[in-house]
Amino acid sequence: MKKKKILVTGSSGFVGTNLLLKLIKDKNFKVYGSIFKTKPKIKSKKIKYIKANLLNSKDCLRATKNIDIVIMCAANSSGAKVMTSTPLVHLTPNLIMNTQILEAAYYNKVKKFIFISSNTVYPEGKKAMKETDSRYEFFFKYHIVAWMKKFSEKMCEMYSLNIKDPMKTIVIRPGNLYGPYDKFDWEKSKVIAATIRKVVEKKNPIVVWGNGKDLKDFLYIEDFVDALIKIIKNKKIKNFDVFNIASGTSITINKILDLLINLENLNGVKINHDTSMPSLIPIRKIDINKIRKIIKWKPKTKINSGLKKTIDWYKNYLINGY
Repeated sequence: MKKKKILVTGSSGFVGTNLLLKLIKDKNFKVYGSIFKTKPKIKSKKIKYIKANLLNSKDCLRATKNIDIVIMCAANSSGAKVMTSTPLVHLTPNLIMNTQILEAAYYNKVKKFIFISSNTVYPEGKKAMKETDSRYEFFFKYHIVAWMKKFSEKMCEMYSLNIKDPMKTIVIRPGNLYGPYDKFDWEKSKVIAATIRKVVEKKNPIVVWGNGKDLKDFLYIEDFVDALIKIIKNKKIKNFDVFNIASGTSITINKILDLLINLENLNGVKINHDTSMPSLIPIRKIDINKIRKIIKWKPKTKINSGLKKTIDWYKNYLINGY
């Protein structure tokens, strides 16, 4: 069977890097990755890197030429501090990139377009959110990023359902991903990466933003990538569809911290909850019954095991770099 040419945009980022690691082991794909300012973390003869500014329409056209499948991982992303203080940084550049890569993919007759969206498109609530629960009611701190993601999802739907010669598009809404190659710098890191760094560096006291009681659905990145590749390969998915990829189980930040402290044998360390610092949605539960049923996937990595793997990787990164 002829290999499918697959392009991973944002291939030097967290999701893109982990996706490339899996794709180069798969004989079904000829792998391409788009990069811009950040150097790729995976060096392999099996990957052809394309330097492209996705804010430039000509670069988008060049990157998607002769490509069969596009995975849109490129995004301007951040943690709670940036999302709370300067949320507009997520709006314009992401909308421009999403619009132009979709247009270029369609022009170049890409057969399948996968858009990595976000669980911010769901409302605040105590129930586990199904794919059909995204109805334009967003948690107030997610207002801008959620509208950006939701509009981008709608653009995908337009290319699949509202034009004469449609392009197959699939929207992915991940849980809170963590694992190797995540951002660990203080400005951009999300909660697990930031907490791992505090524990590994033996901060005392360890400062937790908010009261630590926030419930979140955390998924180890390798499980996410396995599910994503299953979706890419599935030939029975509709011309437009949406899937949650998450653990299906929510856990508090305080519990995550307890697990990390135990893994690093830091019993006795002081914990300070700083309620003046930004925190986000208090409860996020995600329903994964659809992907279980249609794709026959479920997560394999338990939270304790995923945290241990991430700590080990981070320690090696501190010593050896990427």
